[in-house]
Amino acid sequence: MHIYLAYISIILLWATTPLAIKWSGEENGFLFGVTLRMAIGTLCLLLILGFMRQGLVWHRKALTTYLAVAVQIYGAMLAVYWAAQFIPSGWISVISGLSPLMTAMLAAIWLKERSLTPGKLLSYGFGMGGLMVMFGTALQFGHNAALGIVGVLVSTLLQASSSVWVKRINGKVPALAQVTGGLLLSLPAYLLTWGSIDGHWPAVVPPNSLAAIIYLGVIATPVGFTLYYYLLLHQPATRVALVTLASPVLALLLGHAINNEPLTFKIISGTLLILAALIAHQFFDRLIASKAHKHPR
Repeated sequence: MHIYLAYISIILLWATTPLAIKWSGEENGFLFGVTLRMAIGTLCLLLILGFMRQGLVWHRKALTTYLAVAVQIYGAMLAVYWAAQFIPSGWISVISGLSPLMTAMLAAIWLKERSLTPGKLLSYGFGMGGLMVMFGTALQFGHNAALGIVGVLVSTLLQASSSVWVKRINGKVPALAQVTGGLLLSLPAYLLTWGSIDGHWPAVVPPNSLAAIIYLGVIATPVGFTLYYYLLLHQPATRVALVTLASPVLALLLGHAINNEPLTFKIISGTLLILAALIAHQFFDRLIASKAHKHPR
């Protein structure tokens, strides 16, 4: 698959996923929504593997890779589903946009990548500024909105940790197998969590919630996660995380247009600061290096 097509597909999926996550947890509870999503996603991936006559590999690095993937599928997704109860769906994508910054810091520790260049430091400053604006906006909506931001930050940190861990393991496991193995580890944990905390099967699932769960289970989980780990096999972890550059704006507009979510000046300002952080993170050091190359002293 062409790398750029994979990037575009993930951007579109990540722009629509936050709203689907919010809808899937309404009235039924977020645990029911995420557990059913992962059950459907696991079934779809097993069917795809069977159709393609591919199996999972079980060597030590593969098992560790599945565990690293499960950190995102269970830990990060559970945190973001919980947070979606308290904040607009567009905020999820905006705050998740800090993923490249977190990934860069973790990659510096685990993968010995350079992350304290002028461009990286500038991006961290912009990112913190944007986060502070979003927190200030959340406090206007109430204490729970601030908790929602914390939940998304935890989710983003777990996602970044998962991607860097997968790169560090370097198990050479195909992307489809990575996601399937991670789901097979995560699904029992989801069922146990749902059964012990909620365990209630709703009598009626609203049409928009059902449609969201099916979309997330059939498309976002098998296709989105597989494309994500496909890119991780072929691209640096920090570059893969940059798919969050375009998703926040699309997610904010989608939530505002379809779900009547607020789009205030402060929300736009916080979003722009986070986007500026991503742009600085990706391009500032390259610009300085390019100028130094053209005008050597």
